[in-house]
Amino acid sequence: MMRRVATLVFLSTLAVMAPACGRKKPKLSAEAPARITTLGINAYLWRAALDTIGFMPIAQVDSNGGVIITDWYVSPQTPNERVKVTVTVLDTNLAADAVRVNVQRQTLGATGWAEASVRAGTVQRLEETILSKARDLRRAAVLPDR
Repeated sequence: MMRRVATLVFLSTLAVMAPACGRKKPKLSAEAPARITTLGINAYLWRAALDTIGFMPIAQVDSNGGVIITDWYVSPQTPNERVKVTVTVLDTNLAADAVRVNVQRQTLGATGWAEASVRAGTVQRLEETILSKARDLRRAAVLPDR
């Protein structure tokens, strides 16, 4: 149980920290509405979702449908566990109910990989991280560096 918690904490921390490494802030226009429709979904949520799970191998991306699916990710700290994440951006509005995360987890046993439960707080934490990053991106677009 503690190993599972440690893995989830590690993944959450990595998801928050990895996108910031080595990136410069892009210069964005002074106008940054909460509703962006060029993708058919909210662009801030989309970018935040990609940034949050970007350390994992991406298996499928559909910007029109708002779906990002990762391949299985195995953390070096827990080689007997792997996770797969699906993020769906559901709306053009920057709102809490406009992003949905699904996490699958498997553990390696004597007979191979088997489905395992995901801690309830993991999905909520990933959704909150994406939403928070999206709000930060919008704020940065509205108030660019001077």
